[in-house]
Amino acid sequence: MALAPAFAVPLGELRDGRRRPGFGAVLLALALAAAPIGLIALQPDLGTMLVFSAMVTGALLVSGAARRWLLVPAAGAAGAGAAAWHWGLVRPYHLQRLLVLANPAADPGGAGYNAAQARIAIGSGGLLGKGLFHGEQTAGHFVPEQHTDFIFTVAGEELGFAGAALIVPALAALLWRGLSIARHAASPYGTVLAGGLVSWLGFQTFLNVGMTLGLTPIVGVPLPFVSYGGSATVAGLVAVGLLQAVHRSKAVQA
Repeated sequence: MALAPAFAVPLGELRDGRRRPGFGAVLLALALAAAPIGLIALQPDLGTMLVFSAMVTGALLVSGAARRWLLVPAAGAAGAGAAAWHWGLVRPYHLQRLLVLANPAADPGGAGYNAAQARIAIGSGGLLGKGLFHGEQTAGHFVPEQHTDFIFTVAGEELGFAGAALIVPALAALLWRGLSIARHAASPYGTVLAGGLVSWLGFQTFLNVGMTLGLTPIVGVPLPFVSYGGSATVAGLVAVGLLQAVHRSKAVQA
């Protein structure tokens, strides 16, 4: 969580009349991001590493930095992956999840079990769902971690397409508002901070919903403001608070 405001400092506090961050500022920002992302990769926690990388990329994009710098997070992710493979940090289940993503029918009783059960749960809900607390897949606990990482399957089965579809526009409205705050921020720092936070929340939402629908690999990230969990909820609320602070700073200076 602290990475977003720290990363925004060198990119957003422009000096000497600059209109966009220079080489030194971008290099410092990337160095600040490299330490936590590298430690997360060593755990290894692929999901969180991807989310942090998306946040860094989004912040770079809105900062006005030269577009060539956007290649750095991609190159860093590729390098981290190669290093993890070389040092044996890549676990067999990571490769199995990628194989299951490419071929959903592969190993439905093993590595592909979670993905298969998630699609069954969502598909069985139909248009209007089976009713709240009446989902057979949910009640039978066929989908693991259904209160955290796979919470979207519960909405799909019990509330159906109509109910689950309300979650996505609600989160999209939050992200749209965040982008509006970034666009109209009173300072470059506010723009970079808001852009990074929106990139984080947006990409994490995409990963979570995507893995239940078979669009992304299963990486174990919660659905913002929907999944059960203390630390994830607090982090999300802090992000919203920071967005509100950026918006408030514009109102104060107006």
